[in-house]
Amino acid sequence: MKFIVTRSSLQGTTRIPGNKSATARAIILAALAEGASKVGNCLPGLDSFSIVEMMRALGAKIDTSKPDYWTFEGVANQPQVPACVLDAGNSGTGYYQIAAIASLVNGCSVVSGDYQICRRPAQPLIEALNDLGADVVSTRGNGLAPLVVKGPMRGGKTKLPGVNSQWLSPLLIAGGLTPEGITVVEDNLMERPYVDMTMGWIRTAGGQVSHDNYDVFTVPGGQKYKGFTADIPADWGSSGYPMVAAAVTDSKVTFTGMNPDDYAGEKAYPHIIKAMGGKVTFEDEGRTVTVEGGAELQGIEIDCSGTPDAVPALAVLGCKAQGKTRLYNIEASRLKETDRTRSIMEELMKMGGKFDETEGSLTVYHSELKGTRIDGRHDHRIVMATAVAAMMADGETMIDDAEYVGVSFPNFYEVMTSLGAGIHRMEIV
Repeated sequence: MKFIVTRSSLQGTTRIPGNKSATARAIILAALAEGASKVGNCLPGLDSFSIVEMMRALGAKIDTSKPDYWTFEGVANQPQVPACVLDAGNSGTGYYQIAAIASLVNGCSVVSGDYQICRRPAQPLIEALNDLGADVVSTRGNGLAPLVVKGPMRGGKTKLPGVNSQWLSPLLIAGGLTPEGITVVEDNLMERPYVDMTMGWIRTAGGQVSHDNYDVFTVPGGQKYKGFTADIPADWGSSGYPMVAAAVTDSKVTFTGMNPDDYAGEKAYPHIIKAMGGKVTFEDEGRTVTVEGGAELQGIEIDCSGTPDAVPALAVLGCKAQGKTRLYNIEASRLKETDRTRSIMEELMKMGGKFDETEGSLTVYHSELKGTRIDGRHDHRIVMATAVAAMMADGETMIDDAEYVGVSFPNFYEVMTSLGAGIHRMEIV
């Protein structure tokens, strides 16, 4: 599918669907737990369903038929040997999480995914799982999927580089179900909001986890996750695309149902826009946010250590701002479905964007963008960010791989067009 996008003005009120990362954690913990769970406002995205299918293969019973909530009958903390390959699809979170969950199984599992998953580095997680008593190997011997995972993992002590929280979070969830428990020493942990989210959902399921200044994480062994009832908060990460679109165009959009106390680092989006001179107002104790365009934005420096997924949208925001906007601590953004820093830079350069890049930073200069042909790179965040860029560009932009928005924001097209965005879908047959 392709998007054809033209200059747009957005007006109205919208509600953003459930958080993708929180949905993933809730699925895994509810599926592991003893007894029944009920989780409301789950994100019905492709990644969510990939994780559901993997947890079903490990023995959980999951009903996703209700639009408002999903129900679970967990495996009572004892995942079973799967009868099929555990296929993560395009879900990086699912891939890393299931590698650790499969390490609890008294038997062998194969964990893999699509071509992007099979390029995502897993060697630090492989080494950590092996330190903790599992036997995990890359079939190609290069630290990449497919992985053969043999358990059960006993527990113990290990260490991880801090550049990617997706290696740590799986250990925190799986660690409580090992007999010995685990201790993980982290080296300069980034993406801390995601780790906070993981620990919060562990506690929702009745688990225990602690840390010493994000340097050392301790998870007692022999725990039992219990069924729970909870709701997934609206996704601040998804909200960033219509928020940035409103800020860079002649628009006014109100977002309802937001949670200012959410773990997600992307709750910084409206504050970043405001710091750049944008018009942002908060009501209902921050649960309603209105972003209005028309103000002259000024470039600032933005620490992306807690928001690596925001780099593409923030790069678009930087193109609108006067002067220069510097995004730093972006290393984790290079380990996602694509090297998102390089991907968004190259695609926006096609539109006239001006940048300087280092391994740890992206400097964005004020740029007058023009419509062109964009490669979505099979990456939902590149598709959505370039769609926003096209809304402030002269002329028409065609974006390939538009169907990938289904990974994190399945009703992106419907939400944006309901607000007046000039987006047209072209189905490929």
